[in-house]
Amino acid sequence: MTAVVFALLSAYLMWKSAELPVGWIPNKGPAGGAFPFWLSLAMLVCSGWIFVRALRGVTPESQSKDLFMDGPTVRLLAMAGGSLLAALILITFFGFYVAIPFLFVFWVRVVGKRSWATTSILAVSVPVVTFFFFEIGMRILLPKGITEPLFYPLYQAFL
Repeated sequence: MTAVVFALLSAYLMWKSAELPVGWIPNKGPAGGAFPFWLSLAMLVCSGWIFVRALRGVTPESQSKDLFMDGPTVRLLAMAGGSLLAALILITFFGFYVAIPFLFVFWVRVVGKRSWATTSILAVSVPVVTFFFFEIGMRILLPKGITEPLFYPLYQAFL
C-alpha cells in the first residue's frame, strides 16, 4: 500500500515538475524542473520495484502477519506529524528563526530526553548558523513572518 501511495506521489511530482523545462539549457545547466522530475522518476521506479517485491512475497515485511504499526509507532508518527505541522504554522506567522528553536526544544529535550545544555546549544546555534549560511552567505532569504523588522539591523551590519 505504501509503495502505491509513493508511486502516485511520484507521478504527481513528475507532472508538476514538467510544468518547467526538464532538460539541459545550453551554457546554463539543468532547467528548473530537471532535478524534481528525475528524482520523482527515480522514486517512481523504486516504488514500482518495492510493489513487485511485496507482491512476490520476497521480503520479510511482506511475509509478516504482524501489525504494520503498533501503538508506540503510531504515537511517534503523530508526534512527528504534529510537531512538523506546528513548526509550519509557527514559520508562517513568526518565521523560521522562531519556529526552529521550538522544534529543536521539542525533539531534543522532550522526545530525545537530552540535557538542557545540549538542547540550548542546538536550539540557538542551528538558527544562527542557518542565518549566516543562507541569508548572509548565499543571500537566500528565509521566511521571517512578523519578526522581519528585527533582522533589519543585521542586514545593515552584514550586507
